[in-house]
Amino acid sequence: MALGTFTVFPVRVERVDRSVAGWAMVWAPVLGAFLGALTGAVAVLGTVAGLSAPLAAVLAVGLAALLTRGLHLDGLADLADGLGSGRPAGGALEVMRRSDIGPFGVVTLVVVLGAQVLALGQLAAASPWAALTGAAAAGAVGRLAVALACTPRVPPARPEGLGALVAGTVRWPGALAAGAFTVAVCLTGWAHAPAFAPACVLAAAAGLLAAGGVLRRAVRRLGGVTGDVLGALAESAATAVLVVAAAASAWG
Repeated sequence: MALGTFTVFPVRVERVDRSVAGWAMVWAPVLGAFLGALTGAVAVLGTVAGLSAPLAAVLAVGLAALLTRGLHLDGLADLADGLGSGRPAGGALEVMRRSDIGPFGVVTLVVVLGAQVLALGQLAAASPWAALTGAAAAGAVGRLAVALACTPRVPPARPEGLGALVAGTVRWPGALAAGAFTVAVCLTGWAHAPAFAPACVLAAAAGLLAAGGVLRRAVRRLGGVTGDVLGALAESAATAVLVVAAAASAWG
């Protein structure tokens, strides 16, 4: 279920219930780290092949969108449109259901994708390990934000859909294990520079804070989480991680 929810890879799921959903959300940071590392590797290979770091990062971020079917980006744009509409919960959820993207969604996508490309490009220019660790950490933290949003006391905004299936399914031991794994991914930044490892942990904290702000706003406006909200959390957290990691990539 984790593969089917977070990636483009087709899978056969014989059982889908709230127990399975909870485990899928716990495993999501592992999957996110793998996809992030793959994204970072593409950026590194692009620079090795002679491409400029920003151009290599564009290709890498494009691949990341392809591997996730663009669902997280779509959720980010939908949430931006819903919150930006100024409508009450029911009206905002109706805006988010539409297939088109409004001005708030477009601007949000431009800013987020631009930040991801430039940050990943700066990491690739710093060193291969900076790009690999930064991108892997961003992927893990983005999915950790999703897992934390599925812990108890965070309600679904609708009685149906992905949000209703996964809301409240992640227990705290699983969330703590996912968090420990994410910290371990961040600590591999030591390969770039000793100071980069704790900097990646700091970047992870910044990503979770950014996602926490988005989650708080979504719950207050919509009454809970939806699949779009979860996608927005993944992208907002990952973007914050990449930006902070890029700023720290010059640390010795």
